[in-house]
Amino acid sequence: MTIGQPTIAASQDEPWDLLVVGGGTAGIVGAKTAARLGARVLLVERERTGGDCLWTGCVPSKALLAAAGVAASARTGHKFGIGVAAVSVDFAKVMEHVRATIQHIAPVDSVEALEKASVSIRTATARFTGPDSAEIDGTPLRFRQALVATGASPALPSIPGLSDVDYLTSATVWGLSELPAELVVLGGGSIGCELGQAFARLGSKVSVVEGAPRILPREDPLAAAELARALVDDGVDLHTGSGVARIEPTASGCGVLHLESGQQVPFSCLLVAVGRAPCTGDVGLAAAGVEVDDRGFVVVDALLRTTNPRIWAAGDLTGHPQFTHTAGVHASLAASNAILGVRRKVDLTAVPRVTFTDPEVAAVGLETDRVPPGLRTIDWSHSHVDRAVAEGASGGFTRLVIDNRGHVLGATVVGPRAGETLGELTLAIARGLTTRDLAGVTHAYPTYNDGPWNAAISDVQDQLERPAAQRALGALSRARTWWVSRDH
Repeated sequence: MTIGQPTIAASQDEPWDLLVVGGGTAGIVGAKTAARLGARVLLVERERTGGDCLWTGCVPSKALLAAAGVAASARTGHKFGIGVAAVSVDFAKVMEHVRATIQHIAPVDSVEALEKASVSIRTATARFTGPDSAEIDGTPLRFRQALVATGASPALPSIPGLSDVDYLTSATVWGLSELPAELVVLGGGSIGCELGQAFARLGSKVSVVEGAPRILPREDPLAAAELARALVDDGVDLHTGSGVARIEPTASGCGVLHLESGQQVPFSCLLVAVGRAPCTGDVGLAAAGVEVDDRGFVVVDALLRTTNPRIWAAGDLTGHPQFTHTAGVHASLAASNAILGVRRKVDLTAVPRVTFTDPEVAAVGLETDRVPPGLRTIDWSHSHVDRAVAEGASGGFTRLVIDNRGHVLGATVVGPRAGETLGELTLAIARGLTTRDLAGVTHAYPTYNDGPWNAAISDVQDQLERPAAQRALGALSRARTWWVSRDH
């Protein structure tokens, strides 16, 4: 039976099988999974279903990057013999494209889609009042189990003067109606680099400020260096290795960043992109017996169960990698564990991540710049990837981490469509495949996947050149020669 929009009063006598708090990716996937397994599910979302990914994250940022990429391609067409006299950017129409992209995808995560999947919905505020009870806009209800999926929001650093200027975050930047003249991006991680490059290509004068010694501090230094060169080519000023001491407001909402190095970076618009903080402060977790750590992340075990065995958690609020795909996979796992009583555990061995800049920076598995003893790396320059050469984008590379039996344990890929290339390598790591497995599969030519494929082939060739392998091959070759020639 399909359950429509519930009346909370009618559900007080019978506890909900699963109460889901939060309507982003984790909440939607968890609710749909539980309903598909036959559970009676209520999802509560205080704003709009779809979460940050749809409204302020993945979807709008990729739409903005696509528009910026068209502008960049037009400006650099001369290297292919294509001349464009002038490139003009209509920022209002760019933002129309962004909004149209959101509206095209929104129905998939809508209330109607959830109700069609037998999930009951309330647009309200949920707060736990006990280990198996909650209030929905003040109305009490009971639940047998619950899934907390309230996500995260842009973190704000403790910098003197920040509250005195009109800053933007990745959540509010989409309200811009005019292209910023001087945009300073505070934070050189994935979000900062993506938005910084996009606005620079659209015509803003962009500076990226990162306190770490380099941008993308969690990625392979070679990948960070490749992206840094691309950003500089797009006109971005990079300021790394020095934190912000204070922010000085000036006229008309503008200001100046005073770096700890003594350097000053003026801006007409400031975008803060220093990370994301969990949204766990006003959900009543303490009343439910759900512990959080000193950063506010919900404490979960390998099954995604909280310190209250009735309550589970998934998504950005758990401290696991903050990606939409992680949130969805983990929510499905948590809901299955809750409803079926199975004991599926989280596996973080092969969680892919992609920075969708140009070039893209994609990585999975073990870090490729800090390889433990007994493992090795193999590199393949994309100057030897024919598709990259043909498209004038041969500056990237593939780097694989391999054990002594040839198993692929980690990978970094830099180049166009590196996120798509990463899928094969993620599968290889998750399924324990070797370079022989990759090398033995026929790949379409020419594609950007030739990078990992050729790296795998190169490793297999290296293995065949080892003394033991050479002796075995020599013996096999001699035996074959004898067999073929014995009739003569």
